[in-house]
Amino acid sequence: MRMFSFLSAAVLVILLGACSAPESPPSAEAVIDSARAAHGASVLDQALVTFNFRGDAYRVRQDGGSFHYRRAYTDSLGRSVVEGLTNNGHYRVVEGDTVSLSPSERGAVETTVNSVAYFALLPEPLGDPAVQPTYSGRDTIDGVPYHRVDVTFQQEGGGSDWQDVFVYWFRTDTHAMDYLAYAFGQGPGEEAGTRFREAHNVRRRTGVRVADYHNYTADTLTADQMARYPALLESDALELVSEIEIDSVQVRPL
Repeated sequence: MRMFSFLSAAVLVILLGACSAPESPPSAEAVIDSARAAHGASVLDQALVTFNFRGDAYRVRQDGGSFHYRRAYTDSLGRSVVEGLTNNGHYRVVEGDTVSLSPSERGAVETTVNSVAYFALLPEPLGDPAVQPTYSGRDTIDGVPYHRVDVTFQQEGGGSDWQDVFVYWFRTDTHAMDYLAYAFGQGPGEEAGTRFREAHNVRRRTGVRVADYHNYTADTLTADQMARYPALLESDALELVSEIEIDSVQVRPL
């Protein structure tokens, strides 16, 4: 009887220990995959997306590994300009004539067109091979639990701003990306800073989640301190820099 009692107690201790064992964190890749699926990445992988941003018209076409990102606007001289980025390089067309681009102008086209397309399509671009994600923990923001994922980029395939650092917050239940932070100007001699974006005006277009963002900053935060942004948001300690609004969004699967 004593041996039976001893074994029963031992089994109970083992079971209680198993129940109280900490839950293993998910992989960053698994969190991103769930978020991409929830936001409609399967549609965006082969689609034409058009929208307006700050008065310019954007056209983003993706077809598997093929892409064409285009921006159309009127320059300071009143000329119609179309510039873009494809698998084959950069281009600019002014009043119907293709013009040659200097290295700095090519960099400007890539920075403007690619960055706008990147932010508009997030988190779909996080499936790119150059993305290096790391699961960094869980946070509760406004009473809602989130996974926090840090992202850096490989130099090869990471674009001209490959040294930038990002932090993403994905809801643990719906996998929605409601917040993100990023550090820019991380290269030598560049002016560094950080930003924090909060999604609002969330809507769906042909199964794709679209959002606008309040764009904040805290001058004291550096790239390795961006995990503090949610706490600063809740304490109303952030400065609103701008509003990120994309208008007239249309998504057409190819």
